[in-house]
Amino acid sequence: MTSWSKPRPVRVIELGLRENWVQFTLLVIVNVCVGALVGLERTTVPVIGAEVFGLTSDLAVFSFIIAFGVTKAFTNLAAGALTARFARRQLLLTGWVIGIPVPFMLAWGPNWWWIIAANVLLGLNQGLAWSMTVNMKIDLVGPRQRGLATGLNEAAGYVAVGVTALLTGFLATTYGLRPAPQLIGAVFVVGGLLLSLVVRDTADHLALELRRHPAPTPAHDTRLRDIFAVTSWRHRSLRGASQAGFVNNLNDGLMWGVFPLLFIDHGLGLTAVGVIKGLYPILWGIGQIPAGHLADRIGRKTLIVWGMFIQAAGFVAARALLDWPLLAGLVSATAIGIGTAMVYPTLIASISDHAHPEWRAKALGTYRFWRDLGYAGGALVAGVLADAFGLTSTILAAAAITALSGVLAARWITEAHW
Repeated sequence: MTSWSKPRPVRVIELGLRENWVQFTLLVIVNVCVGALVGLERTTVPVIGAEVFGLTSDLAVFSFIIAFGVTKAFTNLAAGALTARFARRQLLLTGWVIGIPVPFMLAWGPNWWWIIAANVLLGLNQGLAWSMTVNMKIDLVGPRQRGLATGLNEAAGYVAVGVTALLTGFLATTYGLRPAPQLIGAVFVVGGLLLSLVVRDTADHLALELRRHPAPTPAHDTRLRDIFAVTSWRHRSLRGASQAGFVNNLNDGLMWGVFPLLFIDHGLGLTAVGVIKGLYPILWGIGQIPAGHLADRIGRKTLIVWGMFIQAAGFVAARALLDWPLLAGLVSATAIGIGTAMVYPTLIASISDHAHPEWRAKALGTYRFWRDLGYAGGALVAGVLADAFGLTSTILAAAAITALSGVLAARWITEAHW
């Protein structure tokens, strides 16, 4: 062997956040870009539907959220199954390629159907890219730090959603509703795509966890159809987490469409609406770091149940304080943001606790299917109720649905002990 052809050192694979901090950090930054891309829509798109394209029905305005939610939900489900055929990194890159046209379609689309089409592509992008950042981080850290890992992942994404919502509100006030607020999305697409080319796949980490897992490889059918049934209703705890995820994002979809129109109707400008829309996901994002860590210490159930009840209280506050619209927006955004932070990473960790590594990606895909179908559910409920009874009726409906979800979570969710 010649002196210049020394064998490459063998890369040691270990599970843990500290052991994989470089790859974990890269994935956190990737998810910042993922969240920022969807944050483009939080403040301006409902107003674009009403003021630029002249839509008079609230359900028609919220149709872009329905398109996004349905597409993302089914992509999440497919992503779980696709991990059996393709590497996680390949699916992550595919998600970014699909997302390239989104900012430009939002900025210059000549009619509302272009906005709908952009949200179909955005749903595909989010379903693949966000799903893979979650799965890859869980692969890296192993079972004992899942809460913290998912908290960091979701925090990165939703802080980016909030900051982008704030920024687009300011840009819309200064430069108009289009195209400046949407074109900043090109930076996020390029950044996410380039970073995803650098990230390593996590197949070796998953294989290591499978070898160390205390339970044997399941003998039952692990096809997607079977895992979908197990996660959706057969397994008591997985059922409890799936319904809570659905209602959590039903709330987000409802707020996404209703709050800009509601608070503008009550005299606030786009900058103030941007502050409200930005505060909620920023608190949601930052709060997931301590919430995820706390979930690893005290368990999942307490945070999930109380998080749902705090969200319900936030909707009640929004309705009760509506005579003071800025105060109503800030108080409700704070409560719903904190409640969501308690729930969001904890539900993912709870699903991961009860799913064997052999079929965990499919279980997470099923959970994320139900969770993100909540976007469409929230927009549909909001549109129907708002057209029939007015925008404020949707807030009280959300409070009641969320409180009921908290009761069901308390009844069904159990702890898994490692």
